[in-house]
Amino acid sequence: MDLAFTPEELKFRDEIREWVKGALPKEISEKVHKAQRLSRDDMQRWARILGKKGWHGYGWPQQFGGPGWTAVQKHLFEEELAMAGAPRIVPFGPVMVAPVIMAYGNKEQQERFLPGIASGDVWWSQGYSEPGSGSDLASVRTKAERQGDKYIVNGQKTWTTLGQHGDWMFNLVRTSNEGKPQTGISFLLIDMKSPGVSVRPIKLLDGECEVNDVFFDNVEVPAENLIGEENKGWTYAKHLLSHERTNIADVNRAKRELERLKRIAKAEGVYDDLRFRDQIALLEVDIVALEMLVLRVLSAEKSGRNALDIAGLLKIKGSEIQQRYTELMMLAAGPYAMPYIFEAMEAGWQGDQAAAAGLQGFPGGDVANATLAPSYFNYRKTTIYGGSNEVQRNIVAQTVLG
Repeated sequence: MDLAFTPEELKFRDEIREWVKGALPKEISEKVHKAQRLSRDDMQRWARILGKKGWHGYGWPQQFGGPGWTAVQKHLFEEELAMAGAPRIVPFGPVMVAPVIMAYGNKEQQERFLPGIASGDVWWSQGYSEPGSGSDLASVRTKAERQGDKYIVNGQKTWTTLGQHGDWMFNLVRTSNEGKPQTGISFLLIDMKSPGVSVRPIKLLDGECEVNDVFFDNVEVPAENLIGEENKGWTYAKHLLSHERTNIADVNRAKRELERLKRIAKAEGVYDDLRFRDQIALLEVDIVALEMLVLRVLSAEKSGRNALDIAGLLKIKGSEIQQRYTELMMLAAGPYAMPYIFEAMEAGWQGDQAAAAGLQGFPGGDVANATLAPSYFNYRKTTIYGGSNEVQRNIVAQTVLG
């Protein structure tokens, strides 16, 4: 097993680094490095820049308009984007639904949907979780009844990340109640501008409305929007979730945030505290170990072996690391991380809103500390979404032990 990069791969990394340096808008990268709020325009602007270069679908094969990169090249691309402060590519289109359309969609569907994803022009949302159907996706109740050349969809999806921005949504819907629950699920693409679709934002602990409830009230969906065969959606869903869980690990973002943690610790005077330095060192060891695991996956893919079997393990470790570095940032700032001012998440905020409230600017000292509490609260989600870690541990155990 060779974990070292070849000279060609290192040259590729340098080329990506140079391009990102010139293409990534500075005002967007500053927001990312400071963990400030990104607008829909920010995220889609970057998606379109990548799309114009042909890299929004960076993991796609050439036959579908992608660059046809190797697994190692994709990893290096992700690393350079993360370290430069690029926004995460919103995964629902290029990383999640696109591989399903490529693998199971017909030629007409591929020609209809993939170009809008590749360009970054069409925003996709995910319709999986429902009230009472999160980790147990086989229990979904949103119903799609076939009537002639269309489906009539009724039901509710929840925790739909960034669904308020969505143009289209891929959904698991129930088309049959016969047999096992998994056998009655279909994979349906729904235009979110259709009559009967309504979106209700959910305010989270950090004050943001990052997730949503989505309701379907007699929504008419053309039967041609069904991916693959009716009642075979469970197979397609598992294919998609493997890509989602690998994406959640996000080791490259963890490496960037580790450096941010060190900067905060030095600024707050706790970097020389040996006990705190121990915690940073333990986190760094785990990030390096996660990266080695990712590189092992890449090495396996080089040799033609299926590496997605450990996607659940990558998700477990990656999500726990994300929670740890946000917690350590809070600890580094101490009581200065406690004040939470919603407006402080906006770029350019200098404490004027706090002053208007009768305070002396940001009460947490350095304005950079203003984003620490919201990030900490927001990242409590990572061990739950994409398949809760408790369930993933069972899956990993079954894979290893049989």
